[in-house]
Amino acid sequence: MTDIVERYDIPEQHFWLRGPRSGQPVEYDARTGMWNVYGYPEAHDILADPTTFSSDTMRVLPKGLMPDSEEFSMNGFITQIDPPEHGKLRKLVSSAFTRKVVADLEPRIAALTHELLDAARERGRLELVTDLAYPLPVIVIAELLGVPSGDRALFKQWADALFQRDTTISLTEPVEEQTADVQATLKPWKEMSAYLAGHAEERRRRPRADLLTRLVEAEVDGEHLPDDQVVNFAIILLLAGHITTTMLLGNTVLCLDAFPEQQATVRADRASVPAVIEESLRLLPPFAALGRSTTRETELGGVTIPADQLVMVWLGAANRDPRQFADPGVFDPGRDPNPHLAFGRGIHFCLGAPLARLEGRVALNILLDRLDPLRTDPEDPVTFIPTPTMTGVARLPLV
Repeated sequence: MTDIVERYDIPEQHFWLRGPRSGQPVEYDARTGMWNVYGYPEAHDILADPTTFSSDTMRVLPKGLMPDSEEFSMNGFITQIDPPEHGKLRKLVSSAFTRKVVADLEPRIAALTHELLDAARERGRLELVTDLAYPLPVIVIAELLGVPSGDRALFKQWADALFQRDTTISLTEPVEEQTADVQATLKPWKEMSAYLAGHAEERRRRPRADLLTRLVEAEVDGEHLPDDQVVNFAIILLLAGHITTTMLLGNTVLCLDAFPEQQATVRADRASVPAVIEESLRLLPPFAALGRSTTRETELGGVTIPADQLVMVWLGAANRDPRQFADPGVFDPGRDPNPHLAFGRGIHFCLGAPLARLEGRVALNILLDRLDPLRTDPEDPVTFIPTPTMTGVARLPLV
């Protein structure tokens, strides 16, 4: 991984990409008041135990840091919900990502990939994120939801404002010193909520054959979902439905640029494309960290964590734990098995993982067909997203 760090000037906050780390697999950070988990078995145990490690992290944040529920509702935000409510809600959304639904999208994904690459060729340049890695998955998920894919510039504006900020919440700093950052994050969230609420209201009047209509008409325990729950479901699908693929595709191309011998191998054997994608997910997981809160005192990695603590699970570090992966810094698509945690584990395993993998496989095969070699532009450096908890390129110009 040192070669990638030096080659692309990866931001310093992506510490887990900068070679083996020293220290224990579980450490308390007095500066932020959080517990950091870096080890693979420890991360695996957390994701497998939602009873002890709750997804509801909002409950342990300092009072006053987040606005009240009338201004900012997390109702229906499935990544923050624990069982049994989580199971009921996930079942609703899972119907959008069945094996058949995802498989049937392959011809559309291929056609879109060719259209986007044709348009880039006419412009005489290819910047992978702007020209393909972003628009491809956002068009697909927008069409599934039933919102105008032509509004994708709006979606990108909101996603950038939410995810491309180098912001870290602290449990120890005064709330008033963090308010400005929180408000800056909430502004695009409110705008997106209002946008999707308008489309949801329109579906109540005029239903369509789309996912947003299914959410509006869905029932849990005999009752329709509340408005804010429908909107928050739609936000998750719109954001998570494209951001993961955008970063997955960019990161995979980056790995093939950095390791040309692996690019030659996958060109010769296209059956290895899925393995290349999995190894890029291990090395450069799109969501490098996620949060949990402890519901009781528990022991993890040889230390005792009290109840009601915020725990940051560093998937990026866990994915290169030498206790789990031999030569963890080596990009090796031949790893078998490759039980990385890029999509999580357990009940919160990424709903969109099958779609992201399909989009990545189809797009990468077409890129390999049309560009030989896949090579970054030495005159136009790669730019990384600065957010410490995410791994992805903001710009990736190709020759």
